[in-house]
Amino acid sequence: MGIWTNGTFDYLQPSVMLATNYLVQSGRARWTPEISTMILEHHKISRYRGNQTWLVEPFRRADWADVTRGLITFGLSRNLHQVFSRWPSAGFHKRLQLELTQLRAHPLNPLPMVRL
Repeated sequence: MGIWTNGTFDYLQPSVMLATNYLVQSGRARWTPEISTMILEHHKISRYRGNQTWLVEPFRRADWADVTRGLITFGLSRNLHQVFSRWPSAGFHKRLQLELTQLRAHPLNPLPMVRL
């Protein structure tokens, strides 16, 4: 959300703040550490090695399967078209192609949301 509400590609911290505010207001403040970590680590290239009881790693893997449109699946069925047809991207993946072009042009200067 922070990419739209704050108008920045460096959207992870603004997104954490939005999620934290929502969790506090909805009586779920205890979820804040896990949800914040999910937001901060969902573009991580390597495996998340923190708290293994949290949903951070499955969320990270699902995000990579989504972003790559099923090219990377982490063992999921490569036939993800049902998922993609059920929840269309509404132009999101087209926008990602522009960001990937930027990443290819500047591989040593990745976008702020990408983590190793």
